[in-house]
Amino acid sequence: MGDNACPESWEAFENLIIQCRRCERLVAWREQVALEKRRAYRDWEYWGRPVPGFGDRKARVWVVGLAPGAHGANRTGRMFTGDGSGDFLYAALYRAGFANQPESVRRGDGLILTDIYISAVCRCAPPQNRPTEEELLNCQPYLAWEYHHLDNLQGIVALGQIALNGVLRLLRTSGYPDSHFSFGHGAFLPADSNRPWVLASYHPSRQNTQTGRLTQEMFDDIWHRVRELLR
Repeated sequence: MGDNACPESWEAFENLIIQCRRCERLVAWREQVALEKRRAYRDWEYWGRPVPGFGDRKARVWVVGLAPGAHGANRTGRMFTGDGSGDFLYAALYRAGFANQPESVRRGDGLILTDIYISAVCRCAPPQNRPTEEELLNCQPYLAWEYHHLDNLQGIVALGQIALNGVLRLLRTSGYPDSHFSFGHGAFLPADSNRPWVLASYHPSRQNTQTGRLTQEMFDDIWHRVRELLR
């Protein structure tokens, strides 16, 4: 957590994230995007800061993505909100019964998640959606804080290989080996007495969904599997 004491409350933790300026490249990029904006969103006041997690703090399932989208979460201030990735994700969560509505438009739009908490391995929008290793390591303590404060956690869904790498690194630093586990859509690492299960999925990016690499049926299968695991 840098030079700050470990926060004791979720509110203090989220404020710590929002104020973070550890990565000069990411700070410059997220603020440049927020200033220049996309023409379609010129009337928006962009969030332009690190994005905290979102969802049910009593969740049994932790969903970990890559990073805020430049004109998605970097605009709206909520993970997976305001772009194609979020449209695909929240519609699937709604169909699976984890969300009360199929759309996530902005903070305060009435969306409620049940049993799901959504986060990311990088909290700022990175250029070309590619954070550096150093930037990911700078964000790792935020991921670790969530991991240790989601008290009902049973499983983790990693969206994309970079997210999975971050989750596995977190588990390794917590003393849990991940040998013989590599990324693939539907790849599964069973739980043991000290560690939650891990389920991998292709990231719901437009690059994946518009090319058919990730279909609605494939993504729904992930969330049906999650439901079965929770039973």
